[in-house]
Amino acid sequence: MPDVSRIDARGPRFAASITAVLLLVATLLSLLGIATRRGAVTFTSAGATVSPSDWALPQATLGDRAADPGFLLLLVIALLFVWGVAAPRTAPWGVIYRRVVQPRLAPPTEFEDPRPPRFAQGVGLLVTAVGLVLHLAGVPWALPIAAAMAFVAAFLNAVFGLCLGCQLYLVLQRAGLIGRRGPAPA
Repeated sequence: MPDVSRIDARGPRFAASITAVLLLVATLLSLLGIATRRGAVTFTSAGATVSPSDWALPQATLGDRAADPGFLLLLVIALLFVWGVAAPRTAPWGVIYRRVVQPRLAPPTEFEDPRPPRFAQGVGLLVTAVGLVLHLAGVPWALPIAAAMAFVAAFLNAVFGLCLGCQLYLVLQRAGLIGRRGPAPA
């Protein structure tokens, strides 16, 4: 049985790489979708008029907001974050890393506590969930901003090994707010 009190430090960076690509696509889709579109249609007793200064999102139906491709992709990413928080050993990117990528690499030389990366998944979930909820509520630009913020964090982790969620975990741990026990299972 593998030691789950520490993980190969390359695994979270691999997952962040895939997540960053997905978040970049979600950001682009949300920028092209209804979240940033102007020219809302307003219905009055005189008929429908198009006002180029109004945002389209608040006027759109809930179904139209939910059918936006940027929303749908960010929803899938948020569900992957849920999976990473709830059951990190079975999350898709971790499984692919352990079964396909890791056997082709040299043995790991650096290990880390799995709690900070798991916490970082929760932070990613929070950021994307806020964007999704605000988008459904009709707030223009909420979706691309949330997707872009999550992208920046995933990109920094993937490219530079700087995990913002992990750093937040350590700050909260030093403040005594979370995680003072021994390493938890991944």
